[in-house]
Amino acid sequence: MTYLLLIIVTLALGIGAQAGIKAAYRKWSQVYVSTGLTGAEAARRMLDDNGLYDVRIDMIAGAVEMTDNYDPTSRTLHLSQGVYSGRTVAATAIACHEAGHAVQHAVGYKPLTVRSSIVPVVSFASNIWLILLIVGIFMNLMGLIWAAVILYACVVVFQLVTLPVEFNASARALATIKSTMPLPAEQYEGCGKVLRAAAFTYVAAALASLLQLLYFLAMADRN
Repeated sequence: MTYLLLIIVTLALGIGAQAGIKAAYRKWSQVYVSTGLTGAEAARRMLDDNGLYDVRIDMIAGAVEMTDNYDPTSRTLHLSQGVYSGRTVAATAIACHEAGHAVQHAVGYKPLTVRSSIVPVVSFASNIWLILLIVGIFMNLMGLIWAAVILYACVVVFQLVTLPVEFNASARALATIKSTMPLPAEQYEGCGKVLRAAAFTYVAAALASLLQLLYFLAMADRN
């Protein structure tokens, strides 16, 4: 019953977070931004203002909404079509947020460096922790159960480290929008609402994973 309750809570967090970002994106992707800039143009301005002339901006043809990302290996912003070519408040906010990640990479923002360094470990842990947990439970092997919990803890640490990375990228985006692409108060607040809604998806995921980790720790300790 405890685990069932945990599942319900985590599902509610995830569904609520996704509903929030979709609602914010839907609303502000219909509001024309007063600068007249596309998302790609706004991101380019932010990158150039930070001396990142060599960072490319590509459009992901046919990409699902809100799959925008920055790839530090190729130094490229990948923007979905709606963000790349959209002249909306949402497009400006999201594109500048991704440009914020490029700025973090350029200046060696510590949480981003830490997150990047643990990606190989987290990738391995994500693929194997559940298998070890299931085998450990069915075979009553505490060593495997503890190994699974430790590996899952690595995943949770990654999600927690991601939070300051995302918050800081949004803060950089809003600061740049305010200083170099000034908007009417309502549109600027709209940028903030889109980015806060996006940030809550990371908060919800981290909280859900942390709750599950605490449950696994209690379960392993009882056994």
